[in-house]
Amino acid sequence: MSDPSMPSYVGRGIAFPMRVDASGSIAMSTGVEDLEKAMRVILSTAPGERPMRPEFGCRIWEMLFEPITLNNLGQMESMVREALARWEPRTEVTEVTAVSDDPSTGSVHIEIEYTVATTNETRNLVYPFYTIPGEGDDEDI
Repeated sequence: MSDPSMPSYVGRGIAFPMRVDASGSIAMSTGVEDLEKAMRVILSTAPGERPMRPEFGCRIWEMLFEPITLNNLGQMESMVREALARWEPRTEVTEVTAVSDDPSTGSVHIEIEYTVATTNETRNLVYPFYTIPGEGDDEDI
């Protein structure tokens, strides 16, 4: 069943993680749920991870072993903005902010504000990213 309030351009896709629904069919996601799942798949995939689409994904995974500094948070923001602009044309990213409450844990929250292209609805998505904290990282920010 598709959501009648969502234009067909927004679409529908296979739910992630893949599963079977109550009717025995492959579960589908539609509307904004589909958009956000697609965005999470993009951000969760490192370029080169998919052999048939080696460029697909987000370069943020290059930052996995980097210390959490203001410069590196800015690079993360740019990488997320670039990946979503390239791989998710159904949205327009208006703002990306990477925030680390406690650099010693390696936790970074990436706050993404975007507009659904067909409806001009503004939405937010928070993507958690975890770096591997090293010695002295908490002094860098």
